Amino acid sequence: MLKNSRVEKRGLTIGQMSERTGLATSAIRFYEEQGLVHPFRTDTGQRRYDRADLRRLSFIMISQGLGFSIAQIRESLSKLPENRTPTKADWTRLSKGFQQELDARIEQMQALRERLDGCIGCGCLSLKKCTLYNPRDRARQKGAGPRYVMGDSPD
Repeated sequence: MLKNSRVEKRGLTIGQMSERTGLATSAIRFYEEQGLVHPFRTDTGQRRYDRADLRRLSFIMISQGLGFSIAQIRESLSKLPENRTPTKADWTRLSKGFQQELDARIEQMQALRERLDGCIGCGCLSLKKCTLYNPRDRARQKGAGPRYVMGDSPD
């Protein structure tokens, strides 16, 4: 009878994963419930993780720190192969999708930095400059919120 090769190599316990990543075991279980990591079970029912799951958990931590949602992270991780350990090329391909989002966020933050002390197109009409930059609340036609910081131009 052939044994499951994943069981034979034992994998890492949730405690070992916690030690290696710095995540609480409850956080690791939460990520499992969310479908972000997929531990296997030993013959005795213990949860075990492949070493590749360390990189997945690190990716999750970094992505959340950058403000990405669990749904966005799940979507990205779904592009990794399930039948083998992801390669550097796999991770590079996955990160390219995040690069576009990060570039857009950087651009938005730079715009915010440049415009924060001036008109941001929010429709408040409270600054004396508003009559120059946003006469008659012209930004309102573009939608609600700080339109110019969100990428609209005052033209």
